[in-house]
Amino acid sequence: MRNTLANLIKKAIKLLQKERIFPKFEVSEIKIEHSKEKDHGDYSTNVAMEIAKNTKKRPMEIAENLKSQISNLKSNFFEKIEVAEPGFINFFLSKEFLQTQIKEILKKGKEFGKLNIGKNKKVNVEFISANPTGPLTLGNGRGGFYGDTLANVLEKAGYKVKREYYINDVGTQIRKLGHSVIGDSQALYKGKYIEELRKRIKGKDPDEVGQKAAKIILKEMIKPSVKRMGIKFDKWFSEKSLYEKGEVDKILNWLKKKKLAYEKEGALWFKAAKFGDDKDRVLVRQNGQKTYFASDIAYLKNKFQRGFNFLIFLWGADHAGYVKRMEAAVEALGYKKEQVRFIIMQLVKLFEKGKEVRMSKRTGSFVTLDELIEEVGLDVARFFFLQRSPGSHLNFDLDLAKVRGEKNPVYYVQYAHARICSILKNLKSQNLKLKTATQNLNLLNHPSELELIKQLIKFPEVVEDIARDYQVQRLPQYTLDLARQFHDFYEKCRVISPDKNLTQSRLALILATKIVLKNTLDLMGISAPERM
Repeated sequence: MRNTLANLIKKAIKLLQKERIFPKFEVSEIKIEHSKEKDHGDYSTNVAMEIAKNTKKRPMEIAENLKSQISNLKSNFFEKIEVAEPGFINFFLSKEFLQTQIKEILKKGKEFGKLNIGKNKKVNVEFISANPTGPLTLGNGRGGFYGDTLANVLEKAGYKVKREYYINDVGTQIRKLGHSVIGDSQALYKGKYIEELRKRIKGKDPDEVGQKAAKIILKEMIKPSVKRMGIKFDKWFSEKSLYEKGEVDKILNWLKKKKLAYEKEGALWFKAAKFGDDKDRVLVRQNGQKTYFASDIAYLKNKFQRGFNFLIFLWGADHAGYVKRMEAAVEALGYKKEQVRFIIMQLVKLFEKGKEVRMSKRTGSFVTLDELIEEVGLDVARFFFLQRSPGSHLNFDLDLAKVRGEKNPVYYVQYAHARICSILKNLKSQNLKLKTATQNLNLLNHPSELELIKQLIKFPEVVEDIARDYQVQRLPQYTLDLARQFHDFYEKCRVISPDKNLTQSRLALILATKIVLKNTLDLMGISAPERM
């Protein structure tokens, strides 16, 4: 609806310019927002105040001109259009328009909410990418569910998306894993899984032992956990392959040739400061060992060469300091910073009975993701992890997650879907049949019915907003708002009514609600149960 409004305003501006009421000017972006108060309508725009900057007219006069022109263009869309100080235009959607949206949802079904803003551009979403040094833990779950859901939304918005897991299978952490399995003085990781690996792997070379251990951890711990999370990666990319194929050496030579790398104090440095970083960064240390940053630049180049238009990285909070150097590398390679987005996932804390459950992979005291899913279920785990923005710390309330009732937000949402399924399933026993072609949707005029429809038509807007700013937490909030509106409708409006025509109209409304709930839950990778 927001795009429809924006297009109406653009058309009105052009007509007013044609009539010479407005001078010639270009409006770059028309902001349409949901009104926070019902008295201010369903949607509101400040476009008149923006236009006032380009003309000598007052915002209120401009708003009145636009109101008159838009009313002539699409009078059936709106119950009324109001102008408010200092120049806002408030739109109140008409009952007639809202009623027509039900047929639109029923017609599109699972395709409702699908957009084409991505225009089939290729996007690579890399997430989890935990070092193969131990089982996946809570922090990995946050990035995992977020990345998977973001990929779903981008696909819904018309992008071609590939999910990727980057395996850090060379370097210091693999050597330290080897020391841990050997059990010498340089051991870093602890826990039962290290003891089990020690029984299976024999040897004294930490690099060889580490490589063997990493392969076992990846195959027997990480990949099964990822499958249990409901995630399917299109590619598991090995860092080691960048070295084996000579891509790291190739990129280092290229940087030297382009005079973007230089030698100093026996090390090779990248001119990161030239591209906005706070200082230059080491590529090859004095001992000849290549840094992770060297392979990261080769990896960036590899992705772009595979034809991706945009790259999205979901990283843990401990990687926040690496963003500037990576952005510098993107520019050095000849690409735009806008083509790469780094999303930093803040820490997760697990709480049980009001107390924090401490976790550390290095001390061997941690809760694995498998254990959490076993405890609360996949649907609950996904919903809880998705509820907060990535920039906020997340406190996972284990006690609430275990609740099997409406206090648990997941069950509250799923119950709305199950309730609709139950009503539709029982139609036969009441000698009723849903007649999708003959409903008189004009009968849907109760305030609860109209508010429910308003909530339904917000779904494509939620998809668009997330596709533009990657704030996935909008989805669980939307499902809660939609479920709340449905439960309110259910309490105030009898679905199976003595009036057969009204019954058919309300059945159409709840079927549309079922479609939108299911579509939203699908994006989050959460089941939509038919019974609870």
